[in-house]
Amino acid sequence: MKKVRYAIIGFGGIAENRIAKEGFGCDAKRVGTVANAELVGATDVNPAREKAAKALGLKWYKNQDAILADKTIDAVFVATNNLTHAAIAEAALNAGKHVIVEKPLAATSKEAAKLVKLAKAKKLSLGVDHMMVKNVLNKKARRMIKGGKLGAVNDASFHMEFAYGYDSAEAKTWRCNNMAEMGGPIGDVASHCFYMAEFMFDSEVVAVNAVYYPKLMNFAAEDGAYVRFTLASGLICSAKVAFCEMRGGLGGTLGNLGYEIYGDKGVLRSYGTMFQLSGYPDEPFKQRLELDTFDKQQKFTIAKPENIYQGIISEHAESILKNRPLSAIDGCRNVQLCEAAHKSAKKGGATVEVK
Repeated sequence: MKKVRYAIIGFGGIAENRIAKEGFGCDAKRVGTVANAELVGATDVNPAREKAAKALGLKWYKNQDAILADKTIDAVFVATNNLTHAAIAEAALNAGKHVIVEKPLAATSKEAAKLVKLAKAKKLSLGVDHMMVKNVLNKKARRMIKGGKLGAVNDASFHMEFAYGYDSAEAKTWRCNNMAEMGGPIGDVASHCFYMAEFMFDSEVVAVNAVYYPKLMNFAAEDGAYVRFTLASGLICSAKVAFCEMRGGLGGTLGNLGYEIYGDKGVLRSYGTMFQLSGYPDEPFKQRLELDTFDKQQKFTIAKPENIYQGIISEHAESILKNRPLSAIDGCRNVQLCEAAHKSAKKGGATVEVK
């Protein structure tokens, strides 16, 4: 099978351990390989990252321009800081490269919309790393909902609450102190809640209401937020996101990253499925779904892991090979929703419609 040749721009910890080792199968013994994609090179503004890249057998490029000038590279994965996503993706598209961008697609919806328009004009595939939709249990939950296992669903709650920023070094990071980076609990994790809800119910978010948590932490971003949002189907969901919740420790924190879906015939609860985990035995938390039909309870775990990053990369590569470019319109809308949540919270929870 022909493989799409990729290079990574931005080779930090997530790029090395999640995107390269897992997503592209550089740690093949643990996660297997991707049939239609091949990672051949990387670059980073920090030259010290060269050693880590070469340890995985990757070619090291001196800068992004060297990657974009290499005609043997078909596509790039942009994994730099949020503020640079749009500029690098734009340069890559203009160089004729297909692109995947680490979430968010851009730091503003205006920039995101510009990328979507450019990719369409260039007839290139533009994807965004909304990897949680590829989780085995999240896909199972979607099938159960669509199959009527819960009956008529009238409520859903998504939550990603943990402690981040109590440590002074964490408080100085972009997630806590640079709002232009799309940081804070809304930009960092409510974004996951939005696309997961759209995935679960196959319906777009059309309106957002949000309020900030009381401000007690010592950094510029919001401590947390309660967000209610309405889908085009009429279903109203909620998201609780925070950097201020201790949750006991690692186990409690990871178990809290999930959702509850409420129907008149049952409730579906997930534990740990809204994170970077794929279900491997060596991971620090065993993900699960629990279906409560009120007279009995069923538990579902992952018997055969499917890597969530490989799912995103394989889908993008297939779109290239079959000449069916991805549009990244979902990534653009996701940025709009985060902006809408902030706009609503600054107006005391007023309804903000999203078109």
